Amino acid sequence: MIIDIHTHTFPDRMADATVEHLSKVSHTIPFTHGKNSELTESMRRAGIDRSVVLPVATSARQVEKLNDYSARMNEHTEETGILYFGAMHPECEGYREELARAVSLGLKGIKIHPVYQGADVDSLPFLRIIDRAAELGLVVLTHGGLDIGFPDEVRCSPEMCRNVVDKVGKFKFIAAHMGGWRNWDRVPACYAGTGIMIDTSFSMGRLAPLNDGYYKTEEELKLMTPEEFVSLVRAVGAENVLFGTDCPWSGQKESMDAFLGLPLTEDEKTAILGGNAAGLLGL
Repeated sequence: MIIDIHTHTFPDRMADATVEHLSKVSHTIPFTHGKNSELTESMRRAGIDRSVVLPVATSARQVEKLNDYSARMNEHTEETGILYFGAMHPECEGYREELARAVSLGLKGIKIHPVYQGADVDSLPFLRIIDRAAELGLVVLTHGGLDIGFPDEVRCSPEMCRNVVDKVGKFKFIAAHMGGWRNWDRVPACYAGTGIMIDTSFSMGRLAPLNDGYYKTEEELKLMTPEEFVSLVRAVGAENVLFGTDCPWSGQKESMDAFLGLPLTEDEKTAILGGNAAGLLGL
């Protein structure tokens, strides 16, 4: 089973407008318009069996509605191949009860996004949420490193993620974007011995820029080279790496083709493409 652990979709009524807005903020071209039907077709073309959708609550009042929506969408997972995580926000006052409710709804994890949610990942509001999620056995997937829409703001550095594990203990923790977008040089030392997993999303090759003149140099568009990517995989161990694309911000087929072309062993590729995620999610 090939699993994309990191994708985003939106309800059809708001998908076009949402993706257009985020595209302008990030100055990058999306590969879909963020609709479930497009993701299912993208998966078919890429040969992906399951995609995990990660909803982001930008306010506390959205959390309950997003979790209900995720549970409803998961009723169709066998048909669509799409599995939704739940959402959480650091200002959610009833976080203990809501996380327990997420488990009762059958949700396997939650997505947090410290930059969008206005708090450091190792701050008390997030630590309380993460501690409760760990207690319940939920996966916690966080945006890691810089965010393309907030170029000077880091609220989830590798050091912060290490601090979370030091305070909470080991749990099912995924730091997206190879552990910290454009903080990659600090990932191996920070994550050694922590059990933190990383996903591959939006981390190799180059950005796909909008033709709006925002990016001035080729250097601004560069992500990790294949050599840098493989080196980081080996540094953290392939058993701690999960395939992810961040679709619609990277193409699933393009990401799959690039990954398959890497000089990794077949065992490493099998683990990263789905074995690790299947074990983590109980699939």
